[in-house]
Amino acid sequence: MLEKMKKILAEQLDLDENEITLDSDFKEDLEADSLDLFEMLTTLEEQYAIEIPAEDMESLTTVGRVIDYLKSRGIED
Repeated sequence: MLEKMKKILAEQLDLDENEITLDSDFKEDLEADSLDLFEMLTTLEEQYAIEIPAEDMESLTTVGRVIDYLKSRGIED
């Protein structure tokens, strides 16, 4: 799942995949703004056919937290 996340983030944020780790903070490390985060979460919702409630989005601050969140929703890809 990390590799898939790296591809999505690298494309959306115009980054090298090697810059992205589980501990990468979207705002501090990857310099993503609110719109970038919204687009990333929308992409994940479409890709995995889930809905991420707004109240859950606030806690998804790192790549690892997003992956843990998706796994908690039964997604293992």
